[in-house]
Amino acid sequence: MKNLKFLFTGMLFGIILVKAEVISWFRIQEMFRLESFHMYGVIGSAVFTAMLGVLLIRKMGWRSVNGEEIVVQKKPFTKGNIIGGLIFGLGWAITGACPGPIFAQIGSGFTVVIITFLSAVAGTWVYGKCKDRLPH
Repeated sequence: MKNLKFLFTGMLFGIILVKAEVISWFRIQEMFRLESFHMYGVIGSAVFTAMLGVLLIRKMGWRSVNGEEIVVQKKPFTKGNIIGGLIFGLGWAITGACPGPIFAQIGSGFTVVIITFLSAVAGTWVYGKCKDRLPH
């Protein structure tokens, strides 16, 4: 019962993704073909909002809902980031879905995206098995 807030937050996020046309395969293809600014605007505003949020958390010393200190750790940049980004982008371009909108696409009735979801789960599993041998 206490986790219902997360369910409703996820549903609200899915509705926003659908209404903003972020789950549209055509919008994603427009982005990768450099034909439209729509997706770049959505992604750019999300990056700006996240940057502002992290800045405020650090400067204001905000705490979590449970009163715990929020620590944003710095992560080193490695060649694995580039390789992973290329794999992620290639998968995104081919399937027309990144992890966030997959659930909204399935919920909107695009059941073929279940294959994309299962592929993402399989990719995560393979990464977990191989992560010790990959560049980090």
